[in-house]
Amino acid sequence: MFLSKKNRETLLGPLSKNNPVVVQILGICSALAVTAKLEPAFVMAVSVTAVVAFSNVIISLLRNTIPNNIRIIVQLVVVAALVIIVDQILKAYVYDVSKQLSVFVGLIITNCILMGRLEAYAMGNGPWESFLDGIGNGIGYGMILIIIAFFRELLGNGTLFGYHVIPQSFYDMGYQNNGLMILPPMALIVVGCIIWVHRSFNKDLQDK
Repeated sequence: MFLSKKNRETLLGPLSKNNPVVVQILGICSALAVTAKLEPAFVMAVSVTAVVAFSNVIISLLRNTIPNNIRIIVQLVVVAALVIIVDQILKAYVYDVSKQLSVFVGLIITNCILMGRLEAYAMGNGPWESFLDGIGNGIGYGMILIIIAFFRELLGNGTLFGYHVIPQSFYDMGYQNNGLMILPPMALIVVGCIIWVHRSFNKDLQDK
């Protein structure tokens, strides 16, 4: 079936009960580094989703022809090629955001989520299932990045996507932006709060 029960679980599982960030605790470094503002967080989320989805498909197609002793090298080459393509697209179409992301686009290749999905899923499943797994894990990762960036930018700068959303009247009454929110340690605290809230609603994860 196009979206059988197994495929639905593959696609939707990483959004909550098997989320790569708040359950598997992967991809934390980029969650801390690129979430001071929503725009770079959104672009990073889309970039990682594209890379993990298409690398999953490519490795799945090649899995029966890759010698076991060089499989990691092949996976790295595939991911590196896709990251270069993504990096060039960002520089061509969203140059300002590309500059904000700096080296972190190139460091997608070191993201634990990618190698984890290639080893754990793409090497043992077909292209369609691997594509769904990549999309699900990419969206699950990106969703957490966007939530973190939402609170950090809103409370730290009073903006969302660079647009002021907190009325000037609030500032006139004494409201001040919390400068601590745009510092990396606050990203870690926000991640911790998300994990706490997530596990409070998923009782089966509380003993893990």
